[in-house]
Amino acid sequence: MRKQIVAGNWKMHTCLQEGTALATSINKMVKKEVNNKDTGVIIAPPHTHLSVVSQLIDTDRICLAAQNCASEAKGAYTGEVSAKMLSSFGVKAVILGHSERRAYYGETNETLMKKVNLVIENEMKPIFCCGEKLDQREAGNYFEVVKEQIENVVFNLSKEDFEKIVIAYEPVWAIGTGKTASSDQAQEIHAYIRKLISQKFGNEVAENTTILYGGSCKPSNAEELFSKKDVDGGLIGGASLKAEDFIGIIKAFK
Repeated sequence: MRKQIVAGNWKMHTCLQEGTALATSINKMVKKEVNNKDTGVIIAPPHTHLSVVSQLIDTDRICLAAQNCASEAKGAYTGEVSAKMLSSFGVKAVILGHSERRAYYGETNETLMKKVNLVIENEMKPIFCCGEKLDQREAGNYFEVVKEQIENVVFNLSKEDFEKIVIAYEPVWAIGTGKTASSDQAQEIHAYIRKLISQKFGNEVAENTTILYGGSCKPSNAEELFSKKDVDGGLIGGASLKAEDFIGIIKAFK
């Protein structure tokens, strides 16, 4: 049975003091309020917080993730943070291919393939993001966009390595645009992604692959989204910055 997961991506928010307070609150509330221990909880603070946060959370209950990693293992790459460095902080998962990384920093499929391999080599779990922009959704070619992103990166993995990843679908068109994606739209694309995986690696692998929804998930709509057959949780942005909201989303899994 595939894992249900709620992952919080803090992006470039919180200074260290704010981040430690948030991590402490989330850790306390998960222990006190989240009775369903089958739901995986992930938090991805900024790189600057990782070492401290790793000491504040119950790592048996909360998985520490990073928001990105370098595409090279080591070397003269000023300002970069390698997968090995992240692993040394106790990081267990890394978000890769986020729409903001693609849009603002020009990350290509080739770059992402290198990152995915490095994360796996360092025994961490890639959370691989895919999704279409507004013009692509309106043009009706969103299936093709998502297919291209998946096929040209994670479908290059062996079956054994692919089984180590999580997919996160981001409807970029529904984030900060005033438009919203319905639970049916989320289910449609998640089912399509699972079908692609089945065609590539077989039905067993597809049924065991966790696919997260990454578009404006909050306590008020989480239960409806998570009730869909192929939606296995969420990659949460803004709502993960308030402990109460983040816990509310986690508790949407009964």
